[in-house]
Amino acid sequence: MLQDRDNSTVRPTIGITMGDPSGIGAEVVVKALADHSLRARARFIVYGLLEPVVYAADLAELAPYWIRAPHEHAHETDGGAVIADFDEFAIGVRSPREPTAEAGRASMRFLEEAMNDAFMDKIDALVTGPINKTSWQMAGFPFVGHTELLAHRFKTHRVTMMFTGGPLRVALASVHESLFELRNRFTIGLVFQPIDLLHQALSDWFGISEPKIAVAGLNPHAGENGRFGDEETRVIRPAIDMACHAGIRASGPYPADTLFRRAAQGEFDGVVAMYHDQGLIPVKLLAFDRAVNVTLGLPIVRTSVDHGTAFDIVGKNKADPGSMKAALRLAIELAEQRKRPSNRNTILTTPADTE
Repeated sequence: MLQDRDNSTVRPTIGITMGDPSGIGAEVVVKALADHSLRARARFIVYGLLEPVVYAADLAELAPYWIRAPHEHAHETDGGAVIADFDEFAIGVRSPREPTAEAGRASMRFLEEAMNDAFMDKIDALVTGPINKTSWQMAGFPFVGHTELLAHRFKTHRVTMMFTGGPLRVALASVHESLFELRNRFTIGLVFQPIDLLHQALSDWFGISEPKIAVAGLNPHAGENGRFGDEETRVIRPAIDMACHAGIRASGPYPADTLFRRAAQGEFDGVVAMYHDQGLIPVKLLAFDRAVNVTLGLPIVRTSVDHGTAFDIVGKNKADPGSMKAALRLAIELAEQRKRPSNRNTILTTPADTE
């Protein structure tokens, strides 16, 4: 079980995984933490490799502001930003800018140690850099993404991916699966879970006492009374009814082609989308460089950038750190929220999930 810290006035410690060391993770991390105002708010431990950090800083003409330590001693080192160096991996700045098994093993190793530190309460929040799913596959790991691995590691069956960006907060009913496969597991429970967890997040983390949640339809025109499919009446509407009976202000299903405009204009506090691209397209359209991925349902705070490894721009000093900075800011805010006495042990999970 996670242990609470007694001194809530201490700056939170934020763990950051570099992600795939052949991608832009090192660049967005080193650029984001170069912000003095950000470093003043927390202590940071970067799980990764020193060489790509130094290389990215040189290209961006940033003076070193970090301390390097072997990863096994990173928590013993004083400093506002510590690079926990996994120097057993020989992945240099001239390594291939493409998926490799070695890079997959490295990014998994960074994440494993960070997850263990989060579990042991050595860090107050986890921020993950971009990994490459093909690299994980080449290294023999079965997980299709961070969310699935984190759910497995922390033994929780109720996890939902939420994205915040600009005026939108969007939770996804389904994530990394094809649309043709979705029909085989599209159930009332699949739709109810993100409504429930989004309601908790908006209430507990964003301070909205009675959040209004809009639920998108799956089919064009939200099915138009069954003309274009019956999932709205057979699955989505019953899930909304369940939520309403539980005291949640949920409504819908609404046609997705107009719903996100209404939400962006403030009519709703959050939206539940039925599948990955339905929710991510509007978020990235409105806030491509500021969007943050948040995992709901875990016993820890986890945020992430919303972009990939971008192999094509590595080493060109072109990576925008906006999403990483937004992910770090949100992680700090949520960690501070959790450290308040009234909010301890309330990170959007149930006792059964953490046994």
